[in-house]
Amino acid sequence: MEQSKYLGILKEYWGYTQFRGIQWEIIESICSGKDTLGLMPTGGGKSVTFQVPALAMDGVCIVITPLIALMKDQVDHLRKKNIRAYAIYGTMQRNEILTILDNAVLGGVTLLYISPERLTSELFLTKLKHMHVSFITVDEAHCISQWGYDFRPSYLAIAKIRKIKPGIPVLALTATATQATINDIQEKLAFRKENVSRMSFERKNIAYIVRQTKDKLAETMKILNAVDGTAIIYTHNREKTKEYAEALASIGTTATFYHAGLDPVTRSDRQVLWQEDKVKVMVATNAFGMGIDKPDVRVVIHVDCPDSIEEYFQEAGRAGRDGKKSYAVLLRGLHENTTLDKRIANNFPEKDYIKKVYEHVAYFLQVGVGSGYGYTFEFDMDKFCKYFKHFPLNVKPALSILQMAGYIEYSEEEVSFTRMQFLVDRDDLYRLKDMTENENNLVTTILRCYSGLFADLTRISEKLLSQKTGIEESQIYLILKGLSKRNIIRFIPKKNIPHIKYLQNRVVSEEIIIPKNVYEQRRKLFEMRINAMKYYIGNDKFCRSKTLLRYFGETKNEDCGHCDVCIRNNRNDKEQKTTYCNIRNKIIDCLKDGKGHKVDEMRSIDPNYVELNHTLMKMLNDEEIINNDGSYFLNIKL
Repeated sequence: MEQSKYLGILKEYWGYTQFRGIQWEIIESICSGKDTLGLMPTGGGKSVTFQVPALAMDGVCIVITPLIALMKDQVDHLRKKNIRAYAIYGTMQRNEILTILDNAVLGGVTLLYISPERLTSELFLTKLKHMHVSFITVDEAHCISQWGYDFRPSYLAIAKIRKIKPGIPVLALTATATQATINDIQEKLAFRKENVSRMSFERKNIAYIVRQTKDKLAETMKILNAVDGTAIIYTHNREKTKEYAEALASIGTTATFYHAGLDPVTRSDRQVLWQEDKVKVMVATNAFGMGIDKPDVRVVIHVDCPDSIEEYFQEAGRAGRDGKKSYAVLLRGLHENTTLDKRIANNFPEKDYIKKVYEHVAYFLQVGVGSGYGYTFEFDMDKFCKYFKHFPLNVKPALSILQMAGYIEYSEEEVSFTRMQFLVDRDDLYRLKDMTENENNLVTTILRCYSGLFADLTRISEKLLSQKTGIEESQIYLILKGLSKRNIIRFIPKKNIPHIKYLQNRVVSEEIIIPKNVYEQRRKLFEMRINAMKYYIGNDKFCRSKTLLRYFGETKNEDCGHCDVCIRNNRNDKEQKTTYCNIRNKIIDCLKDGKGHKVDEMRSIDPNYVELNHTLMKMLNDEEIINNDGSYFLNIKL
């Protein structure tokens, strides 16, 4: 296969003259019609492996990815390069979805990004039958595996679309997979033949460090003062993101925070601030980072331990994507093992509790026994927990287990629609004289695009308004917010609202069956991951890079030389060499009189005998001394 064609596409759209690592190996494989699993570390350039062949081949490449924010970001970047890329997600109107799908059928789409949940849509499946598909890409492919750390049942539907499009190759991509996960991915995606392209997960420029501390915030500040460049701080809960960002700001470090509970515009704005180096530090939950391609992150700090090596490795790998020296620091509290053990119980609550949550959800949503199948409801988690005296920490895992058992589908990715209503009548609106040019432009466009705005709240699309007015979406949000403060409009911005969909009619709680593969087996897997994490943070003897690589099945003989364990071992080695040389010299001084001396006569050299005996044994092996009836004699010329 001629590489020049693909290099031409790479140069034209991305400006690179050569493929990196195993990029070409994967491209060659998928373009030859082979099912392919690509294992590439974070920062390895996964997107190139499907975007380049998508441009080279006829038809539409369907990209299945779990995160709406990630697919939107990638589509925006591709559209700026004049690549025909589109995304379909839950908040879009039916006519928007239909237009995109029809364009895909007619050949007007090169890359079509969809969530795995879309695969069960009758509309999508009907249109798919008429599409000319080049190949199917499954990003974050570990999500399809029960052995993967982030298993998502919706991914299992991918194999079904292979039956609709037989013969179309599948490209599966992931940055974290053990051997069991690798095998499971290929089986679940119905690979016609095993085919894995593997790139070493080793990141030679990253120094992995575990540091024990009583005060994680103080230690974080110390690290940031010592390391230049941008940073990411990962924490396990939303409240701590704000706490750390404010603490850093109080000492003059520019910082912002990010988590899934913030509205989309705020998240987008803060991400841009960080990417454009207007703030040094992003403090975030694991909701941040997917698809982030910032090359100069010098340090990633985990102030809370992740649940698995896979999760840690992927997040730590966001440091040093430019190949320069960087650090991944995990701060270990005095009771970190206890904290990790508690997560097992939190993630797998008792089965009776899970059944109780199922029953309370039905009461909350007013779903009667024998009804509910196919219906989707907005689910206000805070209100639910307050009313039934639950904690979100326990409810979310219970809902996840109910989803895997096939009773409901729980989604936090859904985003509500922006809604607005004019609070002044049309005549008064036209009489307003203090509106800016952008405000006038936006109001005029809204009136042209939507009706019923003076009677009730109406759903609007910032994306559509941005296209019509040329005003950035984030600016539209600010304009609408300003008009709301002046009581010209009522404005309800879009925000994340979890949804629950009933996958079968509601049953009484006594009839709920939670299979072993959903509960007991997955609990055991989770315990194994927690134990692997405990081993990693507790290890103080073996190179951290080697420990991480061996978890993923890679054997590496050489130590990295710059993790905290290697530095400590090297320092100990130097100290031991110094000690040996000192005692050796003292032994030589003692024996140079030519008389034999027993060990007791040399006790003053080392009262504990430990180093003395060790040095004597080494000198005997090196034939520097001899032992004659318990007395030592010098065997070298001075």
